[in-house]
Amino acid sequence: MRLNFFSLNELNFVEFNITGDNDTFMPLQEESAYLGSEVFNLFLSCFENSNELYEYFEPTRFNSRKIVVLRNELISFLDKLNSIDSLMTLETFINSLFLGKEFFKKLESDSVHWKDNWASYLEQLKDVNKKMIAIVERCIDEGRILWVVGY
Repeated sequence: MRLNFFSLNELNFVEFNITGDNDTFMPLQEESAYLGSEVFNLFLSCFENSNELYEYFEPTRFNSRKIVVLRNELISFLDKLNSIDSLMTLETFINSLFLGKEFFKKLESDSVHWKDNWASYLEQLKDVNKKMIAIVERCIDEGRILWVVGY
């Protein structure tokens, strides 16, 4: 717990918001899901590859034309995670990603012995990936717009 105020540059999470419409983004809604930036950055290429207008600090709309592409990118990423079978493979894969080294630095600062439980952390990454896919599929099924923005 931090008992003081935060400055703008200390915010460090990404919002997945499905409450707006095609033209209106309504930030920080109860129905939104939030993910830490260190984790989100591992999946950044999925968002950039599926929407050329993606911008981290600006609300980016994934409408019906972009949402299926995002779903396919996330499924492809999950396939890559599913193929990891060792600590070395995990480290090689994560280090190849944008800000992957920063992810490991944060992981190391939170858990010095994370390598002893690397498979558990891999499963958690897979779970995050599956939850992102579920959010996207809900948007597809319900005809919703997904807005993504970093803070």
